[in-house]
Amino acid sequence: MELSTLDYTFIIVFFSLVLGIGIYVSKQSGKSSSEFFLSGRTMPWWLLGLSMVATTFSTDTPNLVTDIVRTNGVSGNWVWWCFLITGMLTVFVYAKLWRKSNVSTDLEFYEMRYGGKPASFLRKFRAIYLGVIFNVITMSAVTLAAIKIGSIMLGLEPWQTVISAGLITVTFSALGGFKGVVYTDFLLFFVAMAGAIGAAYYLVNIPEVGGIKALMANENVSDKLNILPDFSNKKTLITLFIIPLAVQWWSSWYPGAEPGGGGYIAQRMLAAKNENHAIGATFFFNIMHYALRPWPWILVALASIVVYPDLASIQEAFPNVPPDKLGHDLAYSAMLTKLPSGLLGVVLASLIAAYMSTISTQLNWGSSYIVYDFYKQQINPNASEKKLVAVGRISTVVLMIFSAALALLLQNALQLFDVLLAFGAGTGLIFILRWFWWRINSWSEITAMFASGIISIILKLTPFGAFLFATDTGVFPDWTEYIFIVVLTTLIWLIATFVTQPESKETLRSFYIKIQPGGPGWSKVVNDAEVDAVDIVKSKEKWSVPAGITAMLLGVVLIYSIMFATGYWIYGRTTQAIVLTIVSIVAGILLLKAWNQLKGNLL
Repeated sequence: MELSTLDYTFIIVFFSLVLGIGIYVSKQSGKSSSEFFLSGRTMPWWLLGLSMVATTFSTDTPNLVTDIVRTNGVSGNWVWWCFLITGMLTVFVYAKLWRKSNVSTDLEFYEMRYGGKPASFLRKFRAIYLGVIFNVITMSAVTLAAIKIGSIMLGLEPWQTVISAGLITVTFSALGGFKGVVYTDFLLFFVAMAGAIGAAYYLVNIPEVGGIKALMANENVSDKLNILPDFSNKKTLITLFIIPLAVQWWSSWYPGAEPGGGGYIAQRMLAAKNENHAIGATFFFNIMHYALRPWPWILVALASIVVYPDLASIQEAFPNVPPDKLGHDLAYSAMLTKLPSGLLGVVLASLIAAYMSTISTQLNWGSSYIVYDFYKQQINPNASEKKLVAVGRISTVVLMIFSAALALLLQNALQLFDVLLAFGAGTGLIFILRWFWWRINSWSEITAMFASGIISIILKLTPFGAFLFATDTGVFPDWTEYIFIVVLTTLIWLIATFVTQPESKETLRSFYIKIQPGGPGWSKVVNDAEVDAVDIVKSKEKWSVPAGITAMLLGVVLIYSIMFATGYWIYGRTTQAIVLTIVSIVAGILLLKAWNQLKGNLL
């Protein structure tokens, strides 16, 4: 595919702006580790919200959505749409708690909530487990998508894409730190959205597709349009709808959708000016991420079914694609090759923007774990701020190298998504309860983490897993595998919780004084403190969690109704669209009242 001068101009200008921002803020970002990783905790809600949206708009996301739509239809997206419930819980319950904690990373929480050597081990181990291993896996999925886009659209070899895309990203990430990431995310968001919407509009109207009405009527597409799964198909209903909504959202740890908040979402909440700004940022992110942004990708995915109905048609159109990279996720990149000059440059710039935003965030977040939770804790407790920034920049480069190497070995994004979900299965409930139940201790988390990983490895990589859950020949239906991991992991960590000693009175009281979590889960700690004549209740406010859960439920209704309404307006199903639009307006009004009662005005 040939790029025009106009296309190259868009891309060169974009690269120049991103690098310019990184260089411009590099001096200030290098002043201290707090500046490099949290920008001095002075960020406004709207900038952090845009950054969250830009970060989760990675190059692998359109590919993943395309893979899901082509394989399971639009309703297949419930496998990740279910995480909206987690997101709303973070907005109205956990955002203020994270901001009140005032930690530098969410892993620092461990030595505030727990005590002794187990807490220290947990913090250091998860710094490597999440900051390096999981982080590298996540970045490799994003880089894999970039490799496929480069192969289809530009004819690049995988190593050429890795070097060209990674070099600029790691340069401005290492120079600009968190502030550079957030400032560039502001630019990347608008470029990425313009590219996604422009591509969807043009590709739906190419002659092969014939416009939105022809697309909806196409026999290959019509059975994939339903937003809700086919309720008569038991397996589809259970795997794509019931399990995600009933179990997956609270039970699994997944980057960007951690139960109780965490990861780079927590990093942005910790960088907010105050609690209200942390809440506003996460709420804005969830509206954009779930309600509006998926539809341009879904439309391109549906159009791809008309143009490339199967893998053989993709292989025929792009014979140079290596067999180990051939998958349904390639269809998104394949469709983009049909864009005209000018728009092609914008879309390529938007994909580059998506890649850079996600990778730069993952690099800075992972590096913060290495610096604060491993290097400073384990190797050099007295390191100067200059030294911490230097280690942060070096670890940024090393993480990029590891993820690029792994990306060259992978095949598709959906494969990796399933593995990450399985490895985090059963751990999510701890992240929700640890703020509100005093009995959870560091051994609860250590046990859950290892149990989930070991069980997942046994089931995914050994004959025993195939014996139990093989599609046709297993003892149990294959859709029960995830539930099995969740139930077994949960039982193991609950047993570990009650057979090990609780945290010390001093640790629990110190946490309560700082966070003021309230609720019946801490009543024993509060009562014991009163007996010892120790005052740990510093706030006379009513426990806010019930009101937060009410706001969460209204938020879920609001965003799902906007998402459904948007889809039905696109489908031309006016009656359903009008009803859902009215529902969203009513839910929005009720949510505003609940929010004002809960937190007061945002600004």
